[in-house]
Amino acid sequence: MRELTCIGCPLGCSLRVFEEDGNLRVEGNTCPRGETYAKNEVLCPKRTVTSTVAIRGGAVSRLSVRTQTDIPKDKIAACMEEIKRVCVHAPAAIGDVILPDVAGTGVALIATKNVPKA
Repeated sequence: MRELTCIGCPLGCSLRVFEEDGNLRVEGNTCPRGETYAKNEVLCPKRTVTSTVAIRGGAVSRLSVRTQTDIPKDKIAACMEEIKRVCVHAPAAIGDVILPDVAGTGVALIATKNVPKA
């Protein structure tokens, strides 16, 4: 059995996940999102990565970024290694694609802040 706290909605249900004959059974969820979250968390956990990258010629020296969608949890370290090497040039706008395929995940890294030229 594995215990989790659901993050699918604001209720934060305490979930229990049991594996029985190769199937997963979830208890404690009060909505369908809890079951989906628990199964995904056990089978293939994913996270959204947020960070910053260097920006040259901008009003600030760092640009906030995030993955456009969740990436597999085991790819976070590789994602951060790529992010550390990135430097963009101002201007930048919210939604600009900074890396189209971060760490081979098929997920884009996008800007989350507008940064004008200095």
